[in-house]
Amino acid sequence: MRRILAIVWLTWKAALRFRLFWVLAALLACTVVFLPLLLKDDGTAHGFIQILLAYNLTIITALLGFATLWLSCGSMASDLEECQIQMVAVKPISRWQIWLGKWLGIMFLDAVLLGLAGLSVYGLLRYRSGQLPREEQEILRNEVFVARTGLREPVVDHTQDIERIVSQKLKEKEYSDAGPFDKNLLRKQVAEEFNYMDQIVRPGYGRTWRISLGLHKNTLHNVPLFIRTKFYSSETNSTATYDCRWRVAPDSPREARREMSVAAETFTEFPIPPNSFDENGLLTVQFLNANNVALLFPLDEGMEVLYREAGFGLNFTRGLAVILCWLALLAALGLAAASFLSFPVAAFLCLTMLLVGFSSGSLQDILDQRSVLGLINTSTGVADKQTIIDIIMLPVMKGLLSIVRVAEAFSPIDSLSTGRSIRWSELGAAFGQVVLILGGCIAGVGMFILSRRELATAQGAS
Repeated sequence: MRRILAIVWLTWKAALRFRLFWVLAALLACTVVFLPLLLKDDGTAHGFIQILLAYNLTIITALLGFATLWLSCGSMASDLEECQIQMVAVKPISRWQIWLGKWLGIMFLDAVLLGLAGLSVYGLLRYRSGQLPREEQEILRNEVFVARTGLREPVVDHTQDIERIVSQKLKEKEYSDAGPFDKNLLRKQVAEEFNYMDQIVRPGYGRTWRISLGLHKNTLHNVPLFIRTKFYSSETNSTATYDCRWRVAPDSPREARREMSVAAETFTEFPIPPNSFDENGLLTVQFLNANNVALLFPLDEGMEVLYREAGFGLNFTRGLAVILCWLALLAALGLAAASFLSFPVAAFLCLTMLLVGFSSGSLQDILDQRSVLGLINTSTGVADKQTIIDIIMLPVMKGLLSIVRVAEAFSPIDSLSTGRSIRWSELGAAFGQVVLILGGCIAGVGMFILSRRELATAQGAS
């Protein structure tokens, strides 16, 4: 362990010698502390959070992410190209220990900078929140400065109904000669019809959600609850508002009604009376569409009940820990790339991987269309035939997308901005999947390459 800690100390000395620590500290201070003091919010709780929390955490993640890649690529590549690593490799220390020591040194540096930036953001939030109107401060306390957990209605399983309808349609004459791909396409179309019926609310009709609180009903007595909802409209006018009529615990002594006019494609939150659920912990919420257009409530974000689980300080700390997991993956990627590439090539490779991560939506569209070149059938939305490029690239894109989705599954910035709880289980999953699995695989490749590399020819290697 002393050998690894020695490499950690050398990595810190290199960062301080290149003034990276002080430059990053200055950049973080300017963008996280001083710049938000100059920016004015609109006086609302949501505008306040958008500037001071979402903006700050995004800037912190971006700055530390690029700095981590730069330092990890530069630290390893410069030692190899300038033949400095030979002075260390001849000592009684393994090359994997050198690699691990550099990674730990970069992570300690990131942890210190992230901790300082996080304390600055937290203090700034507390200071600036006291300048808001009292009503907006109450919204902050109930909706943002809190760790809330959401509950949704279980998704209905229509598998048997889908198979029954598919079997009936295949017996019809127009489907009698259908091939395997046509059957899969038909099954997908029938499934989409069921999903559409579960989400759509026609004009003049209603929709009922029955959400079970489970064992939480014993701890949620006299606790404020919130409804968080979002819908889409069949109209193209995005500036219109729609009349929404809600009933909570209908036809019971606890019934509460609420009417509001809200815009589509935006999240809307409103409180409901405590103890609105029955003795079995079942909360019933009804919606009446009083408009002349159909409204669609998505299954994943259309209706959710939120309740307080913990305080904001602990939740904020867990969010920073998730960001640190992202930085650990970037550090492993940079060191692994620099283990066999020069600094410019390693940096280019890492930046390319980042662009792939940011383009996950485009990759998913290509996989859905089954064509890289966009040669799709307009009637079916997928390619009829696959080219050689499709056969080669689609599996590669699918593999890259599966890797990116593992890291994308954890988004602390969105959770903290909306007061959502980041549970210990989520933090553990982020550490296990992002750091141990993804980062561990990349680290294993980097250590293996460094152990097998001929250091005597490192100076002239490209």
